Amino acid sequence: MTVATKIMCVVGTRPEAIKMAPVILALQAQPWAEVRVLATAQHRQMLDQVMNFFGISPDIDLDLMRPNQSLAALTARLLQEMDAVLLSEKPDVVLGQGDTTTVMAVALACFYRRIPFGHIEAGLRTGDLQNPFPEEANRVIAGRLARWHFAPTESSRRNLLKEGVQDSDIAVTGNTVIDALLMTASKDIDIGISLDERKRLVLVTSHRRENFGQPFVNICHAIKTLADRNADVQVLYPVHPNPNVKDVAYDILGGTSNIVLCDPLDYAPFVAAMKKAYLIISDSGGVQEEAPALGKPVLVLREETERPEAVDLGVVKLVGSDTNNIVTEAQLMLDDVAAYQAVARGVSPYGDGKAAARIVEVLQQAHQCS
Repeated sequence: MTVATKIMCVVGTRPEAIKMAPVILALQAQPWAEVRVLATAQHRQMLDQVMNFFGISPDIDLDLMRPNQSLAALTARLLQEMDAVLLSEKPDVVLGQGDTTTVMAVALACFYRRIPFGHIEAGLRTGDLQNPFPEEANRVIAGRLARWHFAPTESSRRNLLKEGVQDSDIAVTGNTVIDALLMTASKDIDIGISLDERKRLVLVTSHRRENFGQPFVNICHAIKTLADRNADVQVLYPVHPNPNVKDVAYDILGGTSNIVLCDPLDYAPFVAAMKKAYLIISDSGGVQEEAPALGKPVLVLREETERPEAVDLGVVKLVGSDTNNIVTEAQLMLDDVAAYQAVARGVSPYGDGKAAARIVEVLQQAHQCS
């Protein structure tokens, strides 16, 4: 009898949990795979609620979250803790997703222990190590150390080929975020927040490190201007708990009658909010992938994106952090029906909901050859 392949799936943040959940569930259904789930808990509370929604319990929990921890401290702690886990667990394969400090540290720890690492959502690049920071460097490092590269798109595959990755080590799978989105959007889920049904909903998220400081102040002023100018619009902004975000958002946006500020929404209610939204304004990478599949225009609060496919397709627009630019582009979406419909086409370049199955197929082939 063939010995099962021991596969460790690592998650650290809410986006990682969302995108790893379909893979974990698919692997758990395979008789040839022994699945272990490790949570680094880089984001504690937001990670937990996603895992609970998908019915996944971590087998190992490192609980590494600390208030205002530096990237260096987090990385050092991750490397030490992961090395100890790899030594005791001895997995045959480790899987990580995306561009967080968790995935970078896990890839490096696996390299040190000579354990094959599979990178889910591989090959995203802006070409600028400072933008987004530190995510671009994280994914470049993880990509350099990976054994398998599960690229979401052909564009991502081309990026990897340019960096010298062998074509045989790349599988274009689509993005697992669409798997998770379609699983969730099919359910009737309440947002859990009282909203004015007569008004068009503008959903806002902004939390990325590169927007801290003046860029985020500019973003908040743009949101307030839009709310003040459009009485028929209601803004819903689930505010990230980081003080660099929360303190500024409540100072500038608090007290505006048609702006609702709330704590971060759990994953399922957030999908419900995206479904309900007329327009989405966000600096989130995941939202850039999810919203087009739901037919929702996205204005991206970044100067560059490692997800150019949706921009090229015309269903996402980069607006940066300039107040006037954000206001101009958002007002166009609110005022011009033709311009809105050109963006709200319900097409997605990121997948068909079968990415997890394709990843499992690659790993099963590796198992059969072992």
